[in-house]
Amino acid sequence: MRELYGLSGAEALGLALTAFAAALGAAGRKNNFGLPADAVADPAQRQAFYRALHVREVALARACALGCETAWTQFVAEFRGPLLRAAIAITRSSSLGEELADSLYSDLFGMTERDGRRWSPLETYSGRGSLLGWLRAMLAQRHVNHYRRTHRETPLDDVEPVTAGAVPEPQPAQATELADALSEVLRALDGEARFLLSAYYLDRRTLLELGGVLRVHEATISRKLKRVTEEVRKKLLKTLEKRGMSRRAAEEALGVDPGDLDVNLRKLLQTSEGPAFMGKEAS
Repeated sequence: MRELYGLSGAEALGLALTAFAAALGAAGRKNNFGLPADAVADPAQRQAFYRALHVREVALARACALGCETAWTQFVAEFRGPLLRAAIAITRSSSLGEELADSLYSDLFGMTERDGRRWSPLETYSGRGSLLGWLRAMLAQRHVNHYRRTHRETPLDDVEPVTAGAVPEPQPAQATELADALSEVLRALDGEARFLLSAYYLDRRTLLELGGVLRVHEATISRKLKRVTEEVRKKLLKTLEKRGMSRRAAEEALGVDPGDLDVNLRKLLQTSEGPAFMGKEAS
């Protein structure tokens, strides 16, 4: 926890170690540390789960929920622009988009109370997906809920029939492009890179376990994983730009929550076009 606390930048946001640890612990219990509901996580599995979280964004969200001014300043600087653009895209209107974004901000800031204290939905962010993707999903769901409520309250004589698909689905517009780009990039990775990504992120293998398989120190595995993830990110940006996105739009697309993507990561990583990594005996 102390290591992840340092990596998250939580101290600079005014978030104490105890509050940071509580946020990660809540995320672990909520998701049973990424294991089936009836499984009991051992210390290594818990550690692997925590390391896979977006700890910087968990710290930012929890610090904002607790009302830390430094955290809110950073949150607004980082997310206000992307959220406003997402809201305008969802509503197809600048004025309605601004209203939608502002209504979300008021809730995030903690305008409601629970059990006699200020409560913010940011407390529920677990860090498994990106914070930007989580916020976009909240925007989309809020818009859908508003549409359903006002549609019921409007006399039928005053509205035109609504065609299927008129209400935006609660997922970012870039999800399809990102899913296609991700498929293209992952298929082209070599066997070792695909094995590392699959074993570490999907199978929740620890660095020590992977080091034993590849017969290298766990620090070497850590460096390899960092290099592979950075390579994937760079190639994704280039691929999205080749597909017509601006650099800024491509970077925003990388913030899409993985849950919004229609892509089978396990299938991509285990049956790709790149060269094989391990022979039959090693497998």
